[in-house]
Amino acid sequence: MTDASNTPAGASSAEQNEPFPDRPAVIVGQGYVGLPLAQAAVAAGIRTVGFDVSESLVAQLNAGVSHVDDLSDEDVAVMLSQGFWASADPQVLGSASVVVICVPTPLSEEGGPDLRAVEASAGTIAEHLSPGTTVILESTTYPGTTDGVVLPILESSGLVHGRDFLLAYSPERVDPGSTRFGITNTPKLVGGLTAEATQAAVAFYSRFVAEVVPMSGTKEAETAKLLENTYRHVNIALVNEMARFCHDLGIDIWEVIRGAATKPFGFQKFTPGPGVGGHCIPIDPNYLSFQVRKTLGYQFRFVELAQEINNSMPQYVVSRVGDALNEVGKPLNGSTVLLLGVTYKPDIADQRESPAVPVAKVLAEKKAEVRFHDPYVESWHVDGGVLQRVPDLEEALGGADVVVILQPHGVYDLEAIGQVVRRAGGLIFDTRGATISDDIERL
Repeated sequence: MTDASNTPAGASSAEQNEPFPDRPAVIVGQGYVGLPLAQAAVAAGIRTVGFDVSESLVAQLNAGVSHVDDLSDEDVAVMLSQGFWASADPQVLGSASVVVICVPTPLSEEGGPDLRAVEASAGTIAEHLSPGTTVILESTTYPGTTDGVVLPILESSGLVHGRDFLLAYSPERVDPGSTRFGITNTPKLVGGLTAEATQAAVAFYSRFVAEVVPMSGTKEAETAKLLENTYRHVNIALVNEMARFCHDLGIDIWEVIRGAATKPFGFQKFTPGPGVGGHCIPIDPNYLSFQVRKTLGYQFRFVELAQEINNSMPQYVVSRVGDALNEVGKPLNGSTVLLLGVTYKPDIADQRESPAVPVAKVLAEKKAEVRFHDPYVESWHVDGGVLQRVPDLEEALGGADVVVILQPHGVYDLEAIGQVVRRAGGLIFDTRGATISDDIERL
């Protein structure tokens, strides 16, 4: 039964819009994927519970406070008024019509996905699973996880798939910080263990997603997500490697990309940078590479080469910064390097797998004095230590030997920043091609 103490007063109004008011949808994991999903579901009139093991996070959400970039406090308050509530009580799982697993799957030490959160979630669901429930895994993972890992755990409950419950996979496609694509207008892939499971998951998502795409099975849906991000990973590595040899050949890679991007067919624009960040690109392709090597005994060479190139970019950025300083007679050792923007994407606070961290680490190893500014980050954890954001950006710009643009947040006035740095006699190294001045060194 649902814990009534976790149910807000506004839930009764949502029940009137829900065909099965006694069977809510429970979203397991209230992070960057789970919370926006819960928002879309409850807005469609689905009685929705956000389940999370963090009691402090649950209390925060029930107080109307958001912790993700894509939702404001006001958004959470609206969700609460629509009938959403958060709970850390696993009893809510027992009354669910649909349970969606949206927990993180970071890389393990062996290079494959760390499934401990998925396994723990499936175990908790199994303890409370009731007949008639549809369980959907959204966490990114390797092909075969849904039927090979999650299914046995759920059936340890004594319930049988197809007779008592249904299981499907639907990869998350959240683009943090995007103002164009969200849950409702991004096509949703769905693959069930059976046709009935696919139909049940499609029926759920069709209530709030404009286009739901049935897949032939769970493994195809799992692999489709990995293909999407492997495609990006490989193409980013391509332009990163081109940036390096174009520099050596005296060719402007940014002008090359600008020209190629005018072709209306057969080309998609990718840009170089200091590395790759976020949960998807640095991690997801490795799931597939790990599974291919483990199951088939050979390499997924494109992924492993792309990983090698993209992982080398922080070191390359530091070498270019050192070269720029050398041109004006300064050593990297002892120079003050100000890093601008340390998140993995512009205009958000998300720092997951940000390439700014290895850049700072290599700079520190070279004995540079590393400082940083980011409007979205006050305290920055780097290699076991914590750096505090410079209190005065203009003062820090004037005191830096070199300013490295790692993330050109929209709030940065790059032209004004350039003027301050020039007056102080400093250098600017732009890793994102965000500047156009001839006197600024670009990747």
